[in-house]
Amino acid sequence: MEFNTLKQGLNSCLLCHDALCTKACKNGVDPARIIRALRFENNLGAALRASECCIDCNAPCIDNCVIKGSVEIKNIITDLLKNKSNEKYNNSSLKTDICGIELENPFLLSSSVVSSNYEMIKRAFEMGWAGCSLKTISMIDMEEASPRYNAIKGNNTFTAFKNIEQLSEKSVDENMEIITKLKHEFPNKFILASIMGRDDNEWAYIAKRCMDAGADALELNFSCPNMTAEETGSDIGQVPALVERYTKVVTSSVSIPVIAKLTPNVKTMSEAAEAALRGGALGIAAINTIKSITEDRILENITNKDDPKYISVGGLSGASVKPIALRFISELSHNEKLDNMHISAMGGIYNYKDALMFLSLGAKSLQITTAVMEYGYRIIDDLLEGLSLYLSKNNLQMKDLYKINNKYVVETKALKRDFIIYPKINRSTCVSCGRCYISCRDGGHQALEFIDRKPKLNPNKCVGCHLCVLVCPTSSITPSDKKVSK
Repeated sequence: MEFNTLKQGLNSCLLCHDALCTKACKNGVDPARIIRALRFENNLGAALRASECCIDCNAPCIDNCVIKGSVEIKNIITDLLKNKSNEKYNNSSLKTDICGIELENPFLLSSSVVSSNYEMIKRAFEMGWAGCSLKTISMIDMEEASPRYNAIKGNNTFTAFKNIEQLSEKSVDENMEIITKLKHEFPNKFILASIMGRDDNEWAYIAKRCMDAGADALELNFSCPNMTAEETGSDIGQVPALVERYTKVVTSSVSIPVIAKLTPNVKTMSEAAEAALRGGALGIAAINTIKSITEDRILENITNKDDPKYISVGGLSGASVKPIALRFISELSHNEKLDNMHISAMGGIYNYKDALMFLSLGAKSLQITTAVMEYGYRIIDDLLEGLSLYLSKNNLQMKDLYKINNKYVVETKALKRDFIIYPKINRSTCVSCGRCYISCRDGGHQALEFIDRKPKLNPNKCVGCHLCVLVCPTSSITPSDKKVSK
């Protein structure tokens, strides 16, 4: 669905807690919930909440917005009414499993600050999350830095997020109490205990404690890039022999499923995944964060020589890592040796469309951190509803998504190269900015002319690269329906 006003002011909404726009509505409409659904790509769910009463309303929601008048709520809802759907939300349609253990839906909190204590996880479970991977349990004394986060931002959201946080600061005993209490109160939720040891004894000891406390499965953290302790985290994940060794230590010590969480800070992930399989793991979790530098202080230090700031390498997450995560999930899913292993995917998942991408490439469960850190546990609403409505609309089931895209992921050498797909220009919606012309002239193949402030295609020069399609700010340039032979 496309709505005329979505791009106008929608990104201005701050997605407030206890939103004043909703409090101002006298007709029982929840404009804040509608806007949130749209921001998380759940257009069908937003349309279901649109009400006819908004058409003739004097829109007190707009007047009470904390950023007065910036979000044209009334116009957005009016457009939504034109796209009402008969689809129904059905959470039961989202059931899946991890290593044979049923999940009510595929969405889990990944091992991080968002799953670091009982109160937080309890609240998430009550809101609809199917399970969690607890913040990694170890016997290492944690000393954390402050501040420990950094972000690259655009349009009121994180483009990329960097952290230098390590593992749980709670003791093993404290974490066991959390697991036991959660499992007692939420027997149908999936408790994945993330663990890390420094030697065989620590790996085995923590693993057995977690199993005895009631964990459904174990996730071996071979991937944290921020560890100050040597030969831990991603130091292990980069050495397949160590992955196999510690996996075997754990699988020999417990009778519950074991999943190896692997690092993306490698050329390929298959070698470590196969090592985990040899060690007895039943699944793979990927990806963890990518080593990076994002600091603004790089520029500050150029002129601030009297008080320079340290710059550290940390783990990058968020929307910017999704393409890399998809690549690794596809690699693992295509590896026939790993066919029977569960894949729990993570890396830049914000909305149900992101979820669909990972599920269609072979993941069966999905883990999320950065989106929760930015927007809260409430994102589960649109993850569940968006995915359910999508399946209903397209007459699909969860099982139909599994690896559906694998046959279409090919090496670049396999792509056909004997045709061109020309761009198509909609001159009626073109606003005459000339961005396409500049990009094609200076970064493309000089196939556009700019005549009377409108772009015109020269097919003799166009190679079908579609740079113009990507840079057009009004989506007035789209791929044509025809393939023209070279």
